[in-house]
Amino acid sequence: MQLVEPRPSRAIPIRITPLIDVVFILLVFFMLTTRLLPVDFLELANNTSSRSPVKGEPLPELTVTANGDVQWQGRALSLDQLMGKLGNAGITEVNLATTGDASLGAFTKVLGSLTEEGIDAHWKRTSTATP
Repeated sequence: MQLVEPRPSRAIPIRITPLIDVVFILLVFFMLTTRLLPVDFLELANNTSSRSPVKGEPLPELTVTANGDVQWQGRALSLDQLMGKLGNAGITEVNLATTGDASLGAFTKVLGSLTEEGIDAHWKRTSTATP
């Protein structure tokens, strides 16, 4: 008496459709979670061991306004005026901040101009409190 049926002599075909579905889902997942922008333009390291907080003068504070002007030393300057004044003063490093209503385009324009002039800009991120 045989309780189990014997195996068929031919191989059972593997269905590919579920495998293709899984690969497609993985592809979509990685496409949505991957950043395609280069991240080497942002300074992410916080290595301050080589810098002493008490030596030298403080870095100039530049603030980008909503109309694209930059405030420095209490005066609003256009981008061309600012680059001339920074070059004449021999400044190679600044802190860059934005007002609450400044656009991303204005910020990137100022940051790009500073980078082209060889000036290191450190972005000062300010948190906005929401009620």
